[in-house]
Formats: sequence, C-alpha cells, structure tokens
Amino acid sequence: MSLIIPKDYKQKLLPETTELAIKMIKRTFQKKLADALCLRRVTAPLFVLSGTGLNDDLNGVERPVSFPVKALGDRKAEVVHSLAKWKRVKLGTYGIDPGYGLYTDMNAIRADEDLDNLHSLYVDQWDWEKTIREEDRNLSYLKETVRKIYNAIRETEHKVYSQFPHITPRLPEEITFIHSQQLLDEYPELSPAERESEAAKKYGAIFLIGIGAPLTNGEPHDGRAPDYDDWSSPNEEGYTGLNGDILVWDSVLGRSFELSSMGIRVSPESLKRQLDLRECPERGELNFHRRLIEGELPYSIGGGIGQSRLCMFLLQKAHIGEVQASIWPDDQIEKCKKAGIQLM
Repeated sequence: MSLIIPKDYKQKLLPETTELAIKMIKRTFQKKLADALCLRRVTAPLFVLSGTGLNDDLNGVERPVSFPVKALGDRKAEVVHSLAKWKRVKLGTYGIDPGYGLYTDMNAIRADEDLDNLHSLYVDQWDWEKTIREEDRNLSYLKETVRKIYNAIRETEHKVYSQFPHITPRLPEEITFIHSQQLLDEYPELSPAERESEAAKKYGAIFLIGIGAPLTNGEPHDGRAPDYDDWSSPNEEGYTGLNGDILVWDSVLGRSFELSSMGIRVSPESLKRQLDLRECPERGELNFHRRLIEGELPYSIGGGIGQSRLCMFLLQKAHIGEVQASIWPDDQIEKCKKAGIQLM
C-alpha cells in the first residue's frame, strides 16, 4: 500500500478535540472488550530475551529491534512484535480457567514496516488471550468470539456518535464471515489486498477466515507464523483454518481496513504440522514450543486489536499519524500537510 491522499479531505475533529476522543475510545472499548470476553488486565513486557521463542515472528521475515543487556552478560533482548505467545504462557502461569482470560496494552516497534496511511513504526494494540477447552477449538467458537468483539466495536462507534454527532456510524449491524479460498474463487484475477477491498466494500465488515495455509493457487492469502494461530486444521465448513482478520470498509481511504488479527491457537499437533509445513521443525526445541508440545500450556484463543487503528477508523481520519505520535518520511509529511492531514 502506498500513501493515499483522499480528495477534498476535511478532518472531523481538531487535534485538541481528537486527543479527548482518543482517550474516550480507548477507555470505552477496552471495558466493553473485557466484559464481553471475561478478560482481566495484566502488565506486559516491552521486550523479551532472544532465543526463547516467545517473540511473535509475524510473517517470519521481520527483524526485531534488539539490544545487548549488560547485566545479563550482553545476552540479546528483542522489542516485542506482539505478545501472541507470551500471553498463552501467562494464562498457564496464572492458572486461568476456561472461559476467562487476560488483556494488556501492547507497545511494539516494527522497524521493517512500510510506512503509509495504516502502517507505522510504532504499534499499539490491545493484546488479549483466553483459555478454552479442547472441544472449543472449532469454527463455531471462533465466530462467536468474533461477533462479541465486533459488537464491542459497534457500541464504541455509537459512543463516538453520541459525543460527536457529525461523525456518522458506518459499520453494518452484522459482520460477514468469508474464507480466503472463497475470495480467491470469486476474484481469481485480483491480488489478496484487492480481494479484501472488494469483499469489505460489498459487506461493510467481514471476518476473513484461513490466513496462512496455501490456497488452490499454491499461495497463502497472507503470511502467518507457524507457531501461534492454527491455520492448517480443517474446519466444519470444509476449509482449513481457525484464524482470521476483522476487516471493515473505510470510506475515507476507499479500501479495506484491518482492525484485528486473531484466532484459535495451535495445539501440539497443529504446531508440529505447521513447523513442518514451513520447514522449520527445529523451532520445536525452543522453550515455548517444547512446553506447548509437551502439553504444559493451556488451549487458547487470542488476538490483537489495533488501538490507533480503531481510533483512526472511528474518528474517520485519513492517516494513522493523526491519532498517534511517530516518525514519517519527509515527503509523506509534506504531502499530508498540503492535503490538510495534520500528523502528530
């Protein structure tokens, strides 16, 4: 995605009022999320030690920001990409029962990110994880959880409208579930991003299931690391995948807009299968992976919900830099300034 400059863009809120609105959205949504999913807040790390397997590998190619720790004999630590695996360990440490979970404020630095309207070097999201039973590892449970999150988003959108009536709600009442293979079948000539935009524009909000496993064209819809989401297990609709993304149609940018990536987490069996599929079975010897394979970690479902992304969408902003402080290329700053897009 390259920088998009909407034609005749006009900000709905001045920067000072935007700051107040951001505070309101974050306070409102995290309470609704916690209530809907039975989550309690915990404190999370900014960095973890390298070589433990705890850091989220995202698509498996992004380089973590790292540094030597003098007090540990210069052992290397990494700024987290996300807390997908750390949260699952914490569920086990706290002994959280099935049906209950945790959430935290996750802050990360992704130095390899391509910077544009939606992508920043600084990532802030609500990372959440919930203990489930083995029999909950199915598509129906995943969909039920998605609907609860989506309802919390819509309720927050209406809270924004109650305080700023000129920001009209855009989300449909229901979210539509689509598998990535169905999108490929319907739009075989389009790229994955173009398929997402077509579906998001058609339905308003979708949950795109099955991201990571190869489709009939031999390519995955998008990359997923092999060791947190379960993207290879068959589901009751005849496809594979127990994970996905919440995508909405953004009328400001005229494209799909990802708010959340989430899924049922790997079982010992699916972890070994996915490590083999990605030709990295040696990762099974890392501490996290070994503990999971040996059954020491609970079954779980979890994900991340972008804080700045949610604020940007609900306040109908054109650039994520309007709701978070980061750094941007000089030419991007200048183009945004000319278009009336005020970056923090």
